[in-house]
Amino acid sequence: MKDIKARILTLRSLIEKHNHAYYVLDNPSISDAEYDALMVELIGLEKEHPALIDPLSPTQRVNGKALEAFGKITHQRMMLSLANAFNEDDLIAFDQRIKNGLKTQDPIEYMCEMKIDGLAISIEYQQGRFRYAATRGDGSVGEDVSQNVLTIPSIPSVVNELRTFEIRGEVFMAKETLVDINQKRLENNEPLLANTRNAAAGSLRQLDPMITAKRKLDGYFYYWVNSHDFQFNYHDQALKRLDDLGFKTNHERKVVHGIEEVIAYVKQYQTLRKSLPYDTDGVVIKVNDLTLHETLGYTSKTPRWAIAFKFPPDLVETVLEEVVFTVGRTGKITPNAVLKPVRVSGSLISRATLHNEDFILSKDLHIGDYVDIRKAGEVIPEVVSVHGSKRMPNAKKVTMITHCPECKSVLVKIDAIHYCVSETCPTKQEEKLIHFVSKDAMDIQGLGESNIRLFFQHQLITKPSDLYTLKDKKEMLDSLEGFAEKSIVQMLTAIERSKTQSLERLLFGLGIKEIGEKTAKTLAKKFLNLQALMQASEEDLLSIPEIGPVAAAALIHYFSQPSSQRLILALQAHGLNTIYTGKVSGDSDSFFSFKKVVITGSFEAFDRDQLTHLLEEKGAKVSSSVSSATSYVLYGTDAGSKLTKAQQLGISTLNETQLLEILDKEKV
Repeated sequence: MKDIKARILTLRSLIEKHNHAYYVLDNPSISDAEYDALMVELIGLEKEHPALIDPLSPTQRVNGKALEAFGKITHQRMMLSLANAFNEDDLIAFDQRIKNGLKTQDPIEYMCEMKIDGLAISIEYQQGRFRYAATRGDGSVGEDVSQNVLTIPSIPSVVNELRTFEIRGEVFMAKETLVDINQKRLENNEPLLANTRNAAAGSLRQLDPMITAKRKLDGYFYYWVNSHDFQFNYHDQALKRLDDLGFKTNHERKVVHGIEEVIAYVKQYQTLRKSLPYDTDGVVIKVNDLTLHETLGYTSKTPRWAIAFKFPPDLVETVLEEVVFTVGRTGKITPNAVLKPVRVSGSLISRATLHNEDFILSKDLHIGDYVDIRKAGEVIPEVVSVHGSKRMPNAKKVTMITHCPECKSVLVKIDAIHYCVSETCPTKQEEKLIHFVSKDAMDIQGLGESNIRLFFQHQLITKPSDLYTLKDKKEMLDSLEGFAEKSIVQMLTAIERSKTQSLERLLFGLGIKEIGEKTAKTLAKKFLNLQALMQASEEDLLSIPEIGPVAAAALIHYFSQPSSQRLILALQAHGLNTIYTGKVSGDSDSFFSFKKVVITGSFEAFDRDQLTHLLEEKGAKVSSSVSSATSYVLYGTDAGSKLTKAQQLGISTLNETQLLEILDKEKV
């Protein structure tokens, strides 16, 4: 039995080695027949000795059962998106922000990497074995796609690194693969896959992993999440380690010095992008020195040390057939072009934004015009230019409307934007309700846009406070088509649960003009309760660095309106929380309040992420590098150079026993 187990382990190792040569290095090390012989032998031995089967064996990677639904995985660290740059000026401004943040004017060393069109994933390995893979999701919680990721042969299931690590990358479909798949789908009279990005995302999210396996997905990895645990000082150093472990990284990357070299790289690949075997919509630029990332920090959604340059999207010509006007929750009127359907970047486009009256006038638009369209930022379709020479003699000029298309009230123009200012406009009311229940606001699951419109149509709800009366209208809900008892109960439970949301979500959900998600949280943390915010003067508001005159005026105006006051009173009467329940950094009497702490080594009572989260809740700023500004270095076993540097600089240190004593005194 011992010899059989040894042979099975040898076969698995050989097959993984040959998989790496074939799928990662693109350099097969044995013939197909020799590879098949190894696999057949392994399958036979595992069949004879089922107790020795390992779920990560090469024989098991495409044998998973179909799922009923994807589970959820909470990311230990947020999967943030990147800020975008669209031209050289944006890149130069990014570089200057980096220099300002580092208080230097010396050239910065950057890593330039291709931005691949696919689906972002995060993978964790423990004890050298694949543990799980998750999609980005909302940045905090993603979908568990472990079973499907294991069907991708270029992604190793076992690696020569026993320490826990997390890496992030992009699952994608090669251009050639998409062509082959679509050719077969065409022969079978099946709908074609639109583009490599959608194909990769759709393939990875198949409930049946056997389907995913047939789609021949691939993956490139570009970020080592807990790089500080491995003493990587530079991003390219971490990527080299990924190469050594058998992961596929994109070798089109390049370390450059200064923004001029960044711009040269971008220009080079703007030309070369069409010749690459995968689709790419830009270049990612990162500060290469990992020790500077903590200094530069993050916004609420993006790291300050990286940016994505987006290549100019392709232009496609089509015909402007009509212009329609829509009303937003603030009353903003948006003109939209109705186009002869045309495919742009893999998507069939029939509408595009025309922004406002000034945009229409600048383009001199007429119905029937031939126009060039593109996807702004590869997402939102917009009209770029007009072919005036192709215009028909009697073409009708596009003009801005003067009355609301829904309630017919006279529009008011503020700067370049037209608004419907009627408080009774039904479309505004609908849009406000949709915003109120949305994920970033009150996050009421089961109340999507279609349900809101249906309830509004039947006069079940006309304003946010009406949501909390739906529990008394159950008979009416039962009478609506498509509403089963279970879904109604789940929806009413979600509505009831939303009453406990923290103040910032309610504040954002109210849809106050100029108050976005980040500003709402800033205000909630500053004033702590809604009553205090409502009573704040303009001077009080302007004393907050993030609040400017426009936002302050919008807040004062909103809270002075009788309709707003009635709504807030009604929400309070239904029991909605109006207090900030989140953590206020540094607001406690903790030992760690306002301290800058560096963590090094391993701990018995915590893993690194738990400890970081705990210290941040206590008001500390956790940094990855030791400097003269460091308050304490918290060290565990196997502490390395950071502890040595702290001792050299005379910085105070704490071990795990001392930490636990402090926490015990604070009754944590």
